[in-house]
Amino acid sequence: MRKRDLETATVSELADEFLRLAIAKGRAVRDFENAKVKRVYWQIDAVRNELKNRPGDQRRVLAAFYRHPSPSVRLEAATATLVVLPEQSRLVLQEIVDRVEYPFAGTAGMRLHNLATGFYKPT
Repeated sequence: MRKRDLETATVSELADEFLRLAIAKGRAVRDFENAKVKRVYWQIDAVRNELKNRPGDQRRVLAAFYRHPSPSVRLEAATATLVVLPEQSRLVLQEIVDRVEYPFAGTAGMRLHNLATGFYKPT
């Protein structure tokens, strides 16, 4: 979706786009397609920011993906909701680590570590 499309999309459409992008990023990570990972990262960030800027901070809708079968989707959803649902998000990240769902468990573990040390402060 282009920026203009994001601005006019419904919250449900934004959640669907987030899901599509999180799946694409997970595949790109597994296939070592670093350029695609970077490109999709920024697209996910744009969707997350659009949800954040909606009245009431609509990032909460992404909690629906906490039980998605793909660890990349759960990782992205938990990261995006750290400010609005901190305890639940951390539990999802810890579950990815505990299940040893690599390569995403490494990212989830580092995210938890960086949160605990104050190095990473979600916005």
